Amino acid sequence: MTTGCKTTTVFLTILCALLLTILGLVQEWPTWAWATLVVLLAGVPAAAFKIATTRRGSVPVDFEEQHTAAPIERREHRVSHVALPSQWADYDVLFSATVRWYPLEAYGDEPVVNPAGLAVETVLDRARAITERREPGRASLVQHELSGALSRMRPDPTGQLQVMAENVTLTLHEHDQERLDKLAEVRKDKAVWEHQRKYEQSKREYLGEDVLKDTGSAVVWWLAKNDDHIEKTVSDLGLLAQLTAAANDTDVPERLREFMPRPHGERPSPEVVDGPPRSFEREPTAADHFEAFLTGMGFTGNDVRRGMLAKQIADIIKTQDRHETAEELLRRFDPPASYTAADDAADDTPGF
Repeated sequence: MTTGCKTTTVFLTILCALLLTILGLVQEWPTWAWATLVVLLAGVPAAAFKIATTRRGSVPVDFEEQHTAAPIERREHRVSHVALPSQWADYDVLFSATVRWYPLEAYGDEPVVNPAGLAVETVLDRARAITERREPGRASLVQHELSGALSRMRPDPTGQLQVMAENVTLTLHEHDQERLDKLAEVRKDKAVWEHQRKYEQSKREYLGEDVLKDTGSAVVWWLAKNDDHIEKTVSDLGLLAQLTAAANDTDVPERLREFMPRPHGERPSPEVVDGPPRSFEREPTAADHFEAFLTGMGFTGNDVRRGMLAKQIADIIKTQDRHETAEELLRRFDPPASYTAADDAADDTPGF
């Protein structure tokens, strides 16, 4: 009998006894009536309890024990610094995580397994499938990718467990991280060096193949650099001629030599057309050497042999792509029939 039933029965018994006692006192019952009342009050609780027990029946199992379900048992295991391969050989990443699992419904014919080992193996396989396709230098980014991929419960290959991982971390060995930092710095320096090299190469091509291709190109370029100041360009003509000749490994044309700068206080020596070789205070040119040769051979003055030899030598020099030297020989030693000194001066005057 439950506690509630017992309490109700005692309460009813006391209430009945109280009512009958009041009634007996009012009616002035005889002595035998009071004796009968005591017997009845003693038997009422037992009769009430028997009737209540018959009505309710027996309760063989406690209600709470019968309807309380046992919670699903979940297990976990911590793995730390497990080396997993990355996309680069010999650069492993270190994997740490908390592996969680719970068993699925087991069948009688299945073998007994170690659930912790099976769950850890499953998580490591899932993690390795990702890390081996990622660069080691992106370990922090791959860590978040693994956290998302391993956060879902999935069955293991045997179908006996549901497995996931939490608190995932992914790091590199300290020495490997230092090597990667150095490699990144070298790659950046190399990229800067390659950029500078290409810039310098492009600049050389521009100067050599365009600006300093000949004196005329250099003059046009210098005019553009000096905002079309013709006077300054004319004063720098000798320097431009020397610069162009040096860039092309040739001699300065004869017509431009009078513009070449001389040391302070120096004056050009007078030239002698006929007679002993000229005295040059500058470096002699091929035409100067040829004139010395003719003079040494005794071909002086208006000797026609001078022009014949100059013409033959000029033709030979042209085959060697030395056209400027050939033109200088022809102009000096094989002039046209109408040649005059004024024509020579006009040819040597720059066209400005």
